[in-house]
Amino acid sequence: MVLLSLVATHSNVDLETVARLSVGAPQVPSAVLADHRAVSGAVVLATCNRFEIYAEAPSDDDVEAARSAIVSTISEYSGIPEQSVSSSFETHTGQDVAEHLFAVGAGLDSAVIGEREIAGQVRRALIDAQGSGAASGGLVRLFQAASKTAKDVGAQTALGSRGRSIVSVALELAGDISEDADWSAKTVVVFGTGAYAGATMAALRERGCTDISVFSSSGRAEAFVATRGGTAVAAADLPGAMARADVVIGCSGSDARIDAADIERVRTGSTHPLVIIDLALSHDFDPAVGTLEGVELITLESVRAAAPEEQADALTQASDLVREAARSFQEQQNTRAMNAAIVALRRHTQAVLDSEMERVRAQHGCTAAAEEVEFALRRMVRQLLHVPTVRARELAAEGRQDDYTAALEALYGIDVAPAGKAPAEQLPAATGSAATGSGSAVLSDAIVLAAPHAQHVHAPTDGAACPVDHERPAESA
Repeated sequence: MVLLSLVATHSNVDLETVARLSVGAPQVPSAVLADHRAVSGAVVLATCNRFEIYAEAPSDDDVEAARSAIVSTISEYSGIPEQSVSSSFETHTGQDVAEHLFAVGAGLDSAVIGEREIAGQVRRALIDAQGSGAASGGLVRLFQAASKTAKDVGAQTALGSRGRSIVSVALELAGDISEDADWSAKTVVVFGTGAYAGATMAALRERGCTDISVFSSSGRAEAFVATRGGTAVAAADLPGAMARADVVIGCSGSDARIDAADIERVRTGSTHPLVIIDLALSHDFDPAVGTLEGVELITLESVRAAAPEEQADALTQASDLVREAARSFQEQQNTRAMNAAIVALRRHTQAVLDSEMERVRAQHGCTAAAEEVEFALRRMVRQLLHVPTVRARELAAEGRQDDYTAALEALYGIDVAPAGKAPAEQLPAATGSAATGSGSAVLSDAIVLAAPHAQHVHAPTDGAACPVDHERPAESA
């Protein structure tokens, strides 16, 4: 199996494009799996400033088909032409897939370096994919490794103690441009009940803010405030709440965008300044609200520009941890992929040996000598397989598993099935010729030579049951 990822983030496309690509994001994995055989698993990571799809393809030959299938599905849901969708994504394969996701989970690829929320979003992306049955085994291992790496970066570097987040930086900006930086005296209205809304509520409480109203167009505000505090606001009461507010924070990303005229209408007669923080990827507020008198607008772009630079040594240490974790993960992936080749070689060798022993028993009967020869040959085969097995592991660590499988096919005619598929138990043509030619002669001679040394030779009499068990003898450790 081969992992790949398609990545569109604040680093390579504008946030408006990211938002458009994200339309229908939850349905993309199931749709791709249902319609395209080139994809065996898919997980979507969609946040306020990124849209990424992680997928698993059956083999290297299927990677391009898998990418095309994903692009086609996103185009269908978003309404963006396939060519534009394709050009919006960076494609990662091999170790780059793990290195990017591990960096994302650790907050190294965020607008605010070291942010905490993204690690939880990575975990939820996997949970959602598992819930819909879209997460393959390889993707489960990838995302679990990403979560572990994020914990290691948090525990072993200074990034974990800074407590930075997109929400915290946005609130710092709001405090800086307000007439009064005391959050305990502010009245706040929050739009949305999702993950960022939850993080916003927690950040506001940390700053002593208690007068918080929550509005949700989906009607989930009552349940949201029941566990997080604040007051749920109905649509009829929303204009009054906004007229009183010092700060309005958008976290919903709903289709009903509030424009400048709406804000101007609810603020008629108001003299106190208003700060609007728009954290929604698809924008809860029209950018034109920032041009209104007495209104300051803070967006994700503002947060990214104002995000503090982290210490170089902390970033270096975190990046080193991510690269080492990605290298280790890829090495494990290569080893798992090599297992199919090792199993195929052992099946091939076992089949040859079993075939030869059947011919020997048919020719010489069920004797103790035959059992001794079989025991000796099985030990010999095990010893002969030791070096190829060790070499397979070494080549896997070097990322050269394709060289190994190509050698098996060239030398033995063994067609190695992709990882996760049982290799066919086939006996190459060479086996048959060996069995009917010199191979049988060699084994027959071995039995003749071994017979004088056998202490108990049981030659069955005509019509008598064979006194020797046909099961292979136990091999000593």
